[in-house]
Amino acid sequence: MQEQIAIIHSLYKKWKGVKPINVEKIPQSGSDRIYFKVIGEAETVIATYNLNVKENQAFIYFTKHFHQLGLAVPEVYIANEEQTAYLQKNVGSESLLDKLGAEGHNELVFNLFKTSLKQLAQIQIIGDKNLDYNQCLTAKEFGKQAILSDLLYFKYYFLDTLQKPYDKQQLLDDFEAIASYLSHTEHKYFMFRDFQSRNIMLENNQATFIDYQGGMKGALQYDVASLLWQAKAQLSEEWKDDLLNYYIEEINHLLPKPIDKSIFISQYNGYVLIRLLQVLGAYGFRGLFERKAHFLSSIPLALNNLKYFLANKKIGIVTPEFDRVLDVVISDEIIQKFTPQQATENTKLKIRINSFSYKKGLPKDKSENGGGYIFDMRGILNPGRFEPYKKLSGQDRSVKDFLEQQTKMNQFLNSVWDLIDITVEDYLQRDFENLQINFGCTGGQHRSVYAAEQTARHLRNKYNLKVELEHTNSHNWVK
Repeated sequence: MQEQIAIIHSLYKKWKGVKPINVEKIPQSGSDRIYFKVIGEAETVIATYNLNVKENQAFIYFTKHFHQLGLAVPEVYIANEEQTAYLQKNVGSESLLDKLGAEGHNELVFNLFKTSLKQLAQIQIIGDKNLDYNQCLTAKEFGKQAILSDLLYFKYYFLDTLQKPYDKQQLLDDFEAIASYLSHTEHKYFMFRDFQSRNIMLENNQATFIDYQGGMKGALQYDVASLLWQAKAQLSEEWKDDLLNYYIEEINHLLPKPIDKSIFISQYNGYVLIRLLQVLGAYGFRGLFERKAHFLSSIPLALNNLKYFLANKKIGIVTPEFDRVLDVVISDEIIQKFTPQQATENTKLKIRINSFSYKKGLPKDKSENGGGYIFDMRGILNPGRFEPYKKLSGQDRSVKDFLEQQTKMNQFLNSVWDLIDITVEDYLQRDFENLQINFGCTGGQHRSVYAAEQTARHLRNKYNLKVELEHTNSHNWVK
């Protein structure tokens, strides 16, 4: 991390002639890219560090092309010679998804979706002009092979994990039929590829797009499907229909001739299905294989989204084995499998989580349960051994970054959660009242504090449980 920050410092100085005041890491999401907020005297910018040079080059090329056309993207100011780091304009910290979560489904948010779709139509159609698709990160075009790839992604990383029988050859034949049908679309322009409300940033209610480095040439319908059917957004059917019609009006203003609306919507439904399955594949990979809790918790939302789509929309071709498989995927059995039990107002279970120092002894459980879990964190590298972190705790951002990126803390906690989740779910079903979970390390200041905080967050998010959290050695922390 220090090496990355040094590179950012050097890049900023090369751009502005002076070093920045401070460089703060931004919490990482699903990708391997690392983002920093770079605070300078005159301007605060965003820095990206990424060892995938080709991905960086694609983003920088697309950004320069779109920015010259006045489209809704941040300006890239400078990149280092190795193309592993670059600085771009800070376009705010609130996404459209954040706005939706804060404001709800009101008129302001609806208008922000309309604005985003208008700007999407522009970046797709205007941005397509003279765009060099040789600069794409992967394929130049989202054609038949790319569609098949998304379907297989769903198959390998989600469907096959269910261990349900199906006719593999017939399913592959149905995949082939769907890919052929959708690849023969008339309107192909720039396709964002991951156009969702999380990638639309707001500043003074002005929208700017980020994370389009995976873009390629493709059907107009795909990006609209991605936005309107995003599981976490949970847009109403009325909103989806109104916003789709608005988008069609906008592209008709930009295209040489108006589209055939019935054909467009029929293929749109096909792309909705492809996108929903691709997302399930991504959630399966990130959640079931990489064990990232955020993606695991999103699976039930995605399944219910797919279930609603299949009950209300048609894609216009016959795919018998595919249809049978999808019926299995959206069955109550499968949805229930991924839906954790939720605490209610009547839930008696109280979770007490402690961090502690082994030097001071083990925490006592004063409840009738008289026990619980004790996890020894001393097998994780201690940030307190290093001068920059000695007077900090597991609550501080830099300590969190150290533990997440330079130790096996994430792997350790995933294993911990696999254990305690079994107990929590059993206790919820049996109406038990108490469970204590303890994390100990040498000083009870860094590793155990971080583990306790993250476990409390995990249980609140997954089970809606009330958690009592105490750092029992906080009065002895080195300050």
